[in-house]
Amino acid sequence: MFIIDAHLDIAYNSINFNRDLRLPVADIRAKEEKRPVPNGIAITSIPELLQGGIDLVFGSLFVMPKSMMTIQYDSKIAYDDSLPEQKMIAQAHALAMRQLDYYHWLADTDERVLLIREWADVETVLASHETEHPKLGILIHMEGAEPLQSAEEVEMWYERGLRSIGLSWNNDTRFAPGLQSSGERLPREGQRLLERMASLGMIADITHMGEAATFDLLELYDGPVVATHCNARALVPLPRMLSDDQIHLLAKRDGVIGAALFNPFLRAGHRLGDAKELVTLDHAVAHIDHICQLTGSSAYVGIGTDWDGGLGSADIPSPLNTASDLALLADALRAHGYKDEDINAIMHGNWLRVLQRIL
Repeated sequence: MFIIDAHLDIAYNSINFNRDLRLPVADIRAKEEKRPVPNGIAITSIPELLQGGIDLVFGSLFVMPKSMMTIQYDSKIAYDDSLPEQKMIAQAHALAMRQLDYYHWLADTDERVLLIREWADVETVLASHETEHPKLGILIHMEGAEPLQSAEEVEMWYERGLRSIGLSWNNDTRFAPGLQSSGERLPREGQRLLERMASLGMIADITHMGEAATFDLLELYDGPVVATHCNARALVPLPRMLSDDQIHLLAKRDGVIGAALFNPFLRAGHRLGDAKELVTLDHAVAHIDHICQLTGSSAYVGIGTDWDGGLGSADIPSPLNTASDLALLADALRAHGYKDEDINAIMHGNWLRVLQRIL
């Protein structure tokens, strides 16, 4: 099965934890057996993604403020938000640029990897899976726009392959309030960035944004709007999840919501470290089904696992172990009565529709 995953922290995972993602997950785990890394047991690598049929992914550029660091993060991806604004922005810029350089290095040194810049690249990836040498397509996505030194600078990032931006992470940026913000509306600088993004045909991601600002974005932005890795707040009542109002508006804009396969986002009250077996693929199907029932269609939901960000294999639904197991989600959907055409839409078709629009 051809699968698209709209959120993987690939560069962060490699740089922050010194993981060689060209190797099988078993090799990465063996290396870390005596010296575990803070985000847990590895889930993804290029061989595992290809083995599991995850053939196109959104690879993130992710940096965070040091004031919000947890044990999962260190200075390789954290900028000092106590610095004067321009120095702070320059630091965030340099950290994200290092991750962008990593994606280019990976594509240059591994013939299995292709950066997605235009529709012909998607077609190349699709065709490769009819051969003995399948490719992994990576579309570059910025998770939180703090690395942008100005709205105008987005054009330079676009030239280097950036195709999708979330304006904020949990924290505020100059472009949008985050989930933990006291701010509500989208500031003028965010509106200017959206104007630039629309002129380039980029994806705008509302994941991690403050809810009121997402309504501004949905009203103002002419280009495609998505939520790369979110679930339904009706089932897990956290601000990080999407309200039914947000889901309705995204569907009206022909957007897609990537279901995040992270146990605390799937089962109400679940916390990191709780037993993995408490969460199964039935929980993931429940979030997907909620979106389908709410919108009356399977056209507005896909997958955005968020794997290997701040989590490991112990915090993804049972019986999943590595990325090679993701096709089991299709079996779970089928067991819940979903038809093949709906399953194909959820596993890849809906994201392909968005990519075709921008590329």
